[in-house]
Amino acid sequence: MLHSMSTTVESSSERSADEVNEEIRALWRRSGGTLSGEQREVYQQLVLEWAAAAPQSAPVA
Repeated sequence: MLHSMSTTVESSSERSADEVNEEIRALWRRSGGTLSGEQREVYQQLVLEWAAAAPQSAPVA
């Protein structure tokens, strides 16, 4: 489910990395490939949320 674009980002515990990634993709589609200043801020928040929600890989021994 896509969330409407807002300037606030839900905490990473509420959405999976896949859900956040889909919102990032939708933001880029809506923008036509060029983000405005406000959209850039939303994008940066989404990337941080995605990184926090993404599974951490184990170090290779």
